[in-house]
Amino acid sequence: MDRTEQLEQARGAADKARYLASVAERHAFNEREKTPALAAAAAAWADIARTHAAIAALLPNTTTED
Repeated sequence: MDRTEQLEQARGAADKARYLASVAERHAFNEREKTPALAAAAAAWADIARTHAAIAALLPNTTTED
């Protein structure tokens, strides 16, 4: 995977984390038993996003400017 692909993966994982966090927030008042699992899933996706971003930062920029 090159840098661009890693950044795309990071964005996708961040989007999933954001979505799951919003779902956890909605369930926080009415269905509290689901909230911890949803929050944990959001945190895991956030970790994945950070990992992809960190890998991307280590890879050379493969885009060329003409």
